[in-house]
Amino acid sequence: MSSVYNINKGINQCIEFKGLKAQYIWWLGGGILALLFLFAVLYITGVNMLLCVMVVFGLGACMFFYVYNLSKCFGEHGLMKKRASKYIPKIIKYT
Repeated sequence: MSSVYNINKGINQCIEFKGLKAQYIWWLGGGILALLFLFAVLYITGVNMLLCVMVVFGLGACMFFYVYNLSKCFGEHGLMKKRASKYIPKIIKYT
């Protein structure tokens, strides 16, 4: 009698959703929540509904393009490495 085992080949790979990798998924989710909050504030303050929708869709499109560009440009850990590079000393003095 032989046993059949399924092998999970996705172990130790980064999380990816429709081209977005790792932390960029969280950035996009946070941006969508911020846009929802902005729409609510604009609507409650009495701004015209059509203007609210146009502003939120315009900012949403810009946010999507920006986050997808960051994901494509820097990859899974690239943005964290870029931020960390600011803290690397330029010169090490030995006395």
